[in-house]
Amino acid sequence: MGQDTGRPAGDIFHDFIAAKGFKMTSQRMHILDVFLKKEGHLSPEELYSTVKTKYPSIGRATVYRVLKLLKEAGLANQVDFGDGYSRYEHKYGHAHHDHLICVSCGKAIEVVDEEIEKLQEKLAARYGFALEGHKMDLFGLCPACLQKKKS
Repeated sequence: MGQDTGRPAGDIFHDFIAAKGFKMTSQRMHILDVFLKKEGHLSPEELYSTVKTKYPSIGRATVYRVLKLLKEAGLANQVDFGDGYSRYEHKYGHAHHDHLICVSCGKAIEVVDEEIEKLQEKLAARYGFALEGHKMDLFGLCPACLQKKKS
């Protein structure tokens, strides 16, 4: 399940920043705002490009640092689709999901299967493991790439 305590993401981030001894700057708030408005799996460069159009004074390094802080604050997940690039997705206000990832075009489909979720919980219980979360990424070919391969 995503981080969602009923509190606004800005408040969660502000408290996290303060607890680390940092100040909540307008740049950090702008990056958070842009990140929360974008859906999907964003690379730091994609987020930077989007931020830059609205806030030209914000630098690339600032975007990278804020993404790291958003992850630490529990507001973002870092995902790796096996292509050597890190991407980030919302954790705040979004339910847990897994990914089907096309190894040809890079398309990622978010999926949830209750039967698989239950099997993972049973597997953890069988070994006396206190499950706190999991990540499942399945790699293969999407229907479009599979069709191209057959042609």
